Amino acid sequence: MTALTMPAGPKRDAGLRPVPWRRMAWVTWRQHRAALGGVAVFLGALAVYLWLAGLQIHHAYATACRPTGSIACTINFTGRFGITAIFVSVFLQAAPALIGAFAGAPVLARELESGTFRYAWTQGFGRTRWTVAKLVLLAIAVAAAAGAFSVLYSWYNQPFFAAGYAIPFSTRVFDLHGVAFTAWTLAAFAIGALAGMLIRRVVPAIAATLAVYAGLALATALWLREHYMTPLLTSHPNLPGSAWIVSQWYIKGGNFAFPARGSQIVNALSQLCPGTSDVSSAQCLSRHGYTQWTSYQPGSRFWPFQWIEGGWLLALSVLLIGVTVWLVRRRAT
Repeated sequence: MTALTMPAGPKRDAGLRPVPWRRMAWVTWRQHRAALGGVAVFLGALAVYLWLAGLQIHHAYATACRPTGSIACTINFTGRFGITAIFVSVFLQAAPALIGAFAGAPVLARELESGTFRYAWTQGFGRTRWTVAKLVLLAIAVAAAAGAFSVLYSWYNQPFFAAGYAIPFSTRVFDLHGVAFTAWTLAAFAIGALAGMLIRRVVPAIAATLAVYAGLALATALWLREHYMTPLLTSHPNLPGSAWIVSQWYIKGGNFAFPARGSQIVNALSQLCPGTSDVSSAQCLSRHGYTQWTSYQPGSRFWPFQWIEGGWLLALSVLLIGVTVWLVRRRAT
C-alpha cells in the first residue's frame, strides 16, 4: 500500500503532526500559482484596456460635454463611446463566472479526480486544514484582485454616469461597481469549489459552475435586487435621471387600470388617443382621468443596495466554503 492508494481518514489525519500554516500557504501558492497567474493576466489585460480607454473617454467627456446634455456631448461623446461601453460591461459580466469556473472549480476537483489528495493528506496537512488552506487563501487572493479591478472600472464608467448615458442601478453595470463585483467573484469561486468537491471531475465542475452562477446572477438581476428596499411611489411625471424605475401603471378613480407597458395600454391608446406621440399620449390619458404611478428606487440608495448585495453574497460564499470543508471532512474517499 502506497501513499497514493492508502485511504485517508479523519482519525489518521488528526494523529499527524500539523504542518505550520505558513508552509501550507507556500504549498498552496506552489500548487495554484498557475491559476492565480491566469486570474492576474486576465484581469490585468482587462485593466490595461480600461485604463487606456478610460483616459480617452475622460478626455472626450471633458472636451465635448460642457454643458452635459448638449448636442456635442450626445454626438461626440455618447455617440462615439456609448456602444463600446455597453459591449465592455456585457463582457465583464462574465468575468466572475470565468474566474469561478477556471480558478475555483479545479482547486479540489483536479486532486480528487487524479487521486493525489491521498498523498497530500498523509503529509501532516490533514484533510480539513488542507481544504481550508486552499480555499481561504485562494478566495482572499481572488477577492483582492476583483476589488482592485472594480475600482478601476468605476473610474472608467464615471463619464457615462455624468453624461446621463447610464445610471448606477443599470443591470449591466451595478454588479461591476463597488463591493458587488468583489462579492460576485468570491461567490463564483465558492460555487466552483463546491462543484468540484461534489462532482470530483474538472470539466463537469467547470460547466456546473458556469450554469449555477448564470442562474443566480439572472435571478438576482431580474427579481431579487429590486426588493432589497421597499420602492418609493410617486405620480410625479419627472423623476431624477439616476432613479431606477421598477414599474409603472395607470389608475383611474382610485383603481388599477392597466400597466404602463404591454398590450393593455396599447389597446387603450388606440381607442382613446390614436395617432399621438408618447408625450401627447400621456397627456391624453391624463385628460381621460388616468394617472400614471411609478414605483422606483432613488439613486441615493445605490450604496445601501451595494452593501446588501455584497453582504448576502459574502454570507453565501462563507456558507458554500463551509459546506465544502464539511464534505471533505465527512465524505468517504
